[in-house]
Amino acid sequence: MADIPDDAPQHCPGTSSEQAGKSSACQGCPNQAICSSGAAKAPDPAIEEIRLKFSTVKHKLVVLSGKGGVGKSTFSAHLAHALASDESTEVALLDVDICGPSIPRIMGLEGEQVHQSGSGWSPVVTF
Repeated sequence: MADIPDDAPQHCPGTSSEQAGKSSACQGCPNQAICSSGAAKAPDPAIEEIRLKFSTVKHKLVVLSGKGGVGKSTFSAHLAHALASDESTEVALLDVDICGPSIPRIMGLEGEQVHQSGSGWSPVVTF
């Protein structure tokens, strides 16, 4: 099932199931409370805000693969550098790999922090 995380307990019923957070397989799971509350079934409240902010971005490119280690981050960094070589073009590069983002290392930005404010995130500017 698509709604079952990779690290879920064996026999997890999934977040969209009526048994979410209530079955015996849920005992001891750190997500049991949120699953049983039904909050995991609800759409993310930030989706509309994200849609609105992305509507101002003229072109969006997604680089993805189901396989790790194929060069997605390396390719993305090179592509961003190439696109940014035209000084009239603004380029943003977002690494959504929450387990092991490599863009900060590739771009020489290890240790830099994205700044958060009431109006959203402020990016780390490199060039």
